[in-house]
Amino acid sequence: MKNILLLLFTAFFLLPKAKAGNVLSNNLQQQQLPLTDTAVKIEKIEEEIIDEVIKTKAPPAKDKVQYFSQVTKYGFKNLFSKYSYNTTLSYSSQVNPSATVFIQDYMKAHGTYLTKMKGWGQPYFNLIESILNQYGLPRELKYIAVIESNLSTAATSHVGAGGPWQFMPYTARDYGLVVNGYYDERRDYFKSTHAASRYLLSLYKQFHDWLLVMAAYNGGPGRVYSAIKKSGSRNFWNLQYHLPAESRTYVKRFIATHYIMEGSGGVTTVSNQNGNYEMNSNGPGANPFDTKPQLTPEELETTATQAVSGKYNSIVIAKNLAMDILLFNRFNPEFDYMMTNNGNYDLRLPQDKMQLFQANKYIILNECVQILLGDNNISNNQTFYPAVKTKKEKKKGK
Repeated sequence: MKNILLLLFTAFFLLPKAKAGNVLSNNLQQQQLPLTDTAVKIEKIEEEIIDEVIKTKAPPAKDKVQYFSQVTKYGFKNLFSKYSYNTTLSYSSQVNPSATVFIQDYMKAHGTYLTKMKGWGQPYFNLIESILNQYGLPRELKYIAVIESNLSTAATSHVGAGGPWQFMPYTARDYGLVVNGYYDERRDYFKSTHAASRYLLSLYKQFHDWLLVMAAYNGGPGRVYSAIKKSGSRNFWNLQYHLPAESRTYVKRFIATHYIMEGSGGVTTVSNQNGNYEMNSNGPGANPFDTKPQLTPEELETTATQAVSGKYNSIVIAKNLAMDILLFNRFNPEFDYMMTNNGNYDLRLPQDKMQLFQANKYIILNECVQILLGDNNISNNQTFYPAVKTKKEKKKGK
């Protein structure tokens, strides 16, 4: 690990930028290098970047993100054989064999629901991923929000954790969120995902392994350190049975969710007689141009259509129109996919919502572009918080 980081440090900080790419491409596989003081400097730089992010409560400077994104992907060294998932290769050839049995069992129990989430959850995944990218974090981490809350801002646990990332109030405040009697920013997708990114970085600083980070996210760093001490290993697969069962299962749920979302799992797969999963003819390869909205005759009569082009994002449109994202997706299936890959779309909305869109389309487009560019100064005027109860209402138990 340190040898790899040494190469990255050399490429991004010690050599001219013109030579950096060549150094990485020619030498990344050469891991047998003598450790020097440079390895220590790498770790210090990494820690300085994380400390800066946590202190300023803002993403690292853009000139550091590229370096940091190369560093953090190696945190998956105990899950993927090449440190990160390659969509062009079969999943089974990349994932740690220790996860195979759990993946199959989890897919049978939850595969249908999670595969449906691939569609309606895409706008949320796009937003989460864009924020993770600003911090140089692996895109796979977006599936933590699936495990924690099924992407729901309204999710609240029995112990008081809330929002899509299930922050406890005190942890939320530590990482820059406002949680009081007036506001609960744990339920704001933009702000809570920025806070989650900072929190994940702080855990990564301690463990340098994303599987251990997830165990700590669930059960706390203390339990992970205890498992490391008892097992004498920092490899999740070696120490997993020294973790609480909930934390151990949590990590495996992440792996199975990633497989269902990005591997060949889900309702579009069938099992052959040998127990291997294959894609059927109605799988993800279907042409998105053929996807039509499933609207009732009454809805069709009151639907307005307008051609749009640009960097529009469905969740931003729905937020500004006070429209449920599931309803928006039903009117506009494959919206984000088509806007990304085709650049235009025939937007369909109820007539009153279309009038609102036309009156605010440039404001909406500006917000979409700001999110795409990673601009943190995005207006949150459309963020809705729970109503505050008065003392009189609280006494009446309302």
